Amino acid sequence: MLKTLYGKLALALVVLFGAIGLSYGLISHALTQRYLQEAQQSFNRDLAHNLVADQRLIAGGQLDPKALKATFERYMTINPSIEIYWLDSDGAILAYSAEPAAVKRQRVALAPIRAFLAGAPLPILGDDPRGHDVRKSFSVTPIPSAEQPEGYLYVVLRGQMYESFERLYQDSLLARLSAWVLAGSLGFGLLAGLLLFRLLTRRLRRLAARIDEFQRSGFTRHAPYVGRGVRSDEIEQLGAHFDRMAERLQALIESLRERDALRRELVNHVSHDLRTPLAALHGYLETLQLKAESLSAAEQRAYLDAALRHSRRLGRLVGDLFDLARFDAHAIQPRRERFSAAELLQDIAHKYQLTARERGVRLEVRAPAAAALVEADIGMIERLLDNLILNALYHTPADGCVALELGEWEGGVTFAVSDTGCGIAPEELPFVFERFFRGSSRAKQDGNHLGLGLVIAKRIAELHGGELHVDSKLNRGTRFRFDLPVLVARQGFETT
Repeated sequence: MLKTLYGKLALALVVLFGAIGLSYGLISHALTQRYLQEAQQSFNRDLAHNLVADQRLIAGGQLDPKALKATFERYMTINPSIEIYWLDSDGAILAYSAEPAAVKRQRVALAPIRAFLAGAPLPILGDDPRGHDVRKSFSVTPIPSAEQPEGYLYVVLRGQMYESFERLYQDSLLARLSAWVLAGSLGFGLLAGLLLFRLLTRRLRRLAARIDEFQRSGFTRHAPYVGRGVRSDEIEQLGAHFDRMAERLQALIESLRERDALRRELVNHVSHDLRTPLAALHGYLETLQLKAESLSAAEQRAYLDAALRHSRRLGRLVGDLFDLARFDAHAIQPRRERFSAAELLQDIAHKYQLTARERGVRLEVRAPAAAALVEADIGMIERLLDNLILNALYHTPADGCVALELGEWEGGVTFAVSDTGCGIAPEELPFVFERFFRGSSRAKQDGNHLGLGLVIAKRIAELHGGELHVDSKLNRGTRFRFDLPVLVARQGFETT
């Protein structure tokens, strides 16, 4: 019970109300004692003066010792609740009505006596000659008179009247009712506080249950915390923060699962696609090693060319994997510089002219006559166009055409690579930029492509703030395009 927030709040409330009740009782007791002392001293304020007058203690302007002694003896028998002391002007005790063995003091402090005679507010407590630690209410009068004081008649009220008042107060209906009202108020306040704490912590308990369920489910099932009403206190804010955190955590877990699935897929694809060139390379080299003496020079060159071809293919596949990993890790950032977009297309066309001729494919460049200056990483843009051209040549049959296009528009240029190849089926278009995707309409099943070229091209376009788009019709061709901002644009086109 005490381990919960409600249990701790309940314990704190019980302790608080107990402290309040105890404090109230102590304060009430202290105030009652002070009130009774004030009442006792007020009722007996003139007791000392009346003793002097009634007992004729003053004769001829002097204190009569015989009359004082007789008064001591009389009051010890008649009214033992008071003690009478004769003090000199310095407060020293000269005579008293108490038993000699009971008096512990030789002197009484005069400050309370002077305050009493000056009419200070009551109660005023003075020294009790019977002890050094006790102070009691008293009555005092100067003797023989206030005009010619030579000493004081000091009467200590021992408390009989005070005890009577206290017993009367304790036995009174008002006192009992006050006690019951206090106990009832504290009990009602305690119950109301416990109920209020129960209500206030209800939403917190519900939120804790949601969090516990979320944890037990392995962070896979999240029941959203839905606050009630329009309140926006700390608990509602905490619930909203938990919902956002849970959603984000689920998204991260899902992303990790996708990455794990992608990793397994990568391993499967890499192990499959790298095994073929590695096996072929190993076979050609092993053949050269075992049959080098029996092979002619032409056959040896043929084996070496085949091994070299598979080695290049293997290097290209590994390079694509490495580059894609760097793009995913954001380890590559473009180094922007100004260059002519049209000149870049011409250079790339010259680079692939021989490859296109070998495949029987016509390669064209459609660009403005005057160069348009763009600002980008020329190496990355060339890599992007290389991947698009190789993909186009790969899917374009003999007598087809691959075109490098450059279009201008206000504020930018559009690069495009189009072909008249086999095209992409409509149901496969949404997946062309996914890793290891190789559509069913490939022209050749030679295993030279790992399905990463378009993914890398898309990453490069995104790094430059653009997006790679594709338009395709089955058996009619495909067109890839992306945009770059332009610095200087000029009109006019030429076709080579």
